[in-house]
Amino acid sequence: MADAARTTYLLVDGENIDATLGTSILGRRPRPEERPRWERLLQFARDQWDQPAQGLFFLAANSELPMTFVQALLAIGYRPIPLSGAPGQKVVDIAIQRTLTELRTREADVVLVSNDGDFVEEVGELLDGRRVGLVGFVEFRNHAFSQLVELGLETFDLEYDVLAFNERLPRVRVIAIDEFDPAQFL
Repeated sequence: MADAARTTYLLVDGENIDATLGTSILGRRPRPEERPRWERLLQFARDQWDQPAQGLFFLAANSELPMTFVQALLAIGYRPIPLSGAPGQKVVDIAIQRTLTELRTREADVVLVSNDGDFVEEVGELLDGRRVGLVGFVEFRNHAFSQLVELGLETFDLEYDVLAFNERLPRVRVIAIDEFDPAQFL
């Protein structure tokens, strides 16, 4: 019997991405059309390492389940993970940390979608020869992840590498001179 294809687990910290997009980039709550196209992210994970990807989308759902969003996630191939906990408990972070720890016991690759430094230790422990990626907004990524790049962590920008948005975001970032296009500023 042939071996099953290796899997990439795509762990999405949707709260972190949404908060960064709203607070730090747009300065307001993002409208639905301004949010990432999550199906593009899942396809990016498949294409990046040329293997199947399983998307796990972590949601804080303390009071109610956002059924429309959950159904949309299911329709595009994600496995929604709605969580609840005590007031003030960071249920999404706790669940992602536990999932990253569990993935150490499996032959799989991992892509984490977050800018949050709460995952640096667990991501570092996964850099044991497997492929590990981090997707987020480069200018808002926790700097502690930089140390992991030399250990093999691959980093990707949600807008520029994944192409997850329909329109250009109003971001201010350092631009490598080889990527500078003056037409974008005129």
